[in-house]
Amino acid sequence: MSIDPLASALEIARRVRAGEWSAVEVARASLEAAARVDPVLGAFAALTPERALAQASAVDAAVARGEDPGPLAGVPLPIKELTEVEGLPFEAGSAALVGNVGVRTAAVAQRLFDAGSVTIGMTSAPEFGFPAYTEPAGRLPAVTPWDTRRGAGGSSGGAAAAVASGVVAIAHASDGGGSIRIPASACGVVGHKASRGLVSVLPTGVPGPGLVSEGVITRTVADTALGLDVLAPGNGFGDALASGPGRLRIGVSTTPVISDTAAVHPACTDAVATVAGWLAELGHEMVEAPRAFAAERWAAFDAVWTTGAASIPLPPEVEDELTPMTSWLRVRGRQVSGVAYARALAAIQLLEWEVAQAWAGLDAVLTPTLASPPAFVGAIRNDSDPAADFAAQIDHTPWTSVANLTGRPSISLPLVRAGLEGVELPIGVMLTGRLGHDAVLLQVAGQVEAAHPWPLVAPGGRLDAQAT
Repeated sequence: MSIDPLASALEIARRVRAGEWSAVEVARASLEAAARVDPVLGAFAALTPERALAQASAVDAAVARGEDPGPLAGVPLPIKELTEVEGLPFEAGSAALVGNVGVRTAAVAQRLFDAGSVTIGMTSAPEFGFPAYTEPAGRLPAVTPWDTRRGAGGSSGGAAAAVASGVVAIAHASDGGGSIRIPASACGVVGHKASRGLVSVLPTGVPGPGLVSEGVITRTVADTALGLDVLAPGNGFGDALASGPGRLRIGVSTTPVISDTAAVHPACTDAVATVAGWLAELGHEMVEAPRAFAAERWAAFDAVWTTGAASIPLPPEVEDELTPMTSWLRVRGRQVSGVAYARALAAIQLLEWEVAQAWAGLDAVLTPTLASPPAFVGAIRNDSDPAADFAAQIDHTPWTSVANLTGRPSISLPLVRAGLEGVELPIGVMLTGRLGHDAVLLQVAGQVEAAHPWPLVAPGGRLDAQAT
């Protein structure tokens, strides 16, 4: 039995359901790949072979009985370590929670399990998912397999690295300020943040202020639609890809939004110009997009973000084990009064309306995903000055949180690559759509993918050579 290591999630599930591939053999191949490259990659907080092989055996047994195991039948699909799974490590990227084990399974993880997926492990994340880099204390940083000196981004850095290296075709991820799209750009894969409320976290979680969206990171738009159909059933995103998006009016901007100090790298502006030209060739109307809002309006996000950090229930004795960034966020969050928090939520709601007015008539807006190519490990992190660290993160990611504040769907696509310092690197571009119009966003993403396909994994050889 020959298993294609570059097979899509759709292809794996089809072949497993047809009895052409054994889910157990697919799981073993994925686990072996993870064990081989992870000493360099830092993608996994934990590998879970026993659970994976048990799940895969159950899938094979269902196929043997003539039953359909589900749309993700036998597909290796790791869970981000910020998401609780009963009986698996649940450390949330924090040294303060080493040894913690999940006591229940989050609803989003359960949907993936029920669809027949195979949990090969928990992917690495930074402490509680706050930073835009994945450098958890006491563990390897997650790096991009395109250049292992550079970080995989955050907070779904481990998920993106696992997909980009070919270990898996799809991985669970989440996005509260860019945490799917940032690593998707750094690792050259597809990262979609769903519209607010599309993917429910109930009953095991609550949506809170609505900034965080659960989703997946994949190598193809079709696999993203597959994952979204499992997480938000009944919407038919996969079926929607069979149709084109029609002629769209797409705004274009390379002006940073949440920062007045961000320096945008020429490779990022060039990537947007290239993709804008491709979209025009596909028949879309390309126009200049106004800036979504002034940078100072982002303060509402800051107040809600820091309050979220402060509200994490932790015993007092572990506070000293937190990273300086998390401690700094928690201190600031405790200074936000209830009235200030309420005002911040109201400001976010007003901002959503104002952006809708500014972008009225636009079906999507094209921007860079990041202001610069993948950052070197440690280049952004600054434990001695968390405020400077936070400011550097903002300058590196001056567009992504716009979609979180407004609830809009947004997708980073690995359409462009650039040679920098003798290394080819992925340069993500981002399309942000209209609230609730995820299908249209996926359709145009699929359309440009078909016209300008990208490498399914990072260039071969470099990672394997360092792992041996």
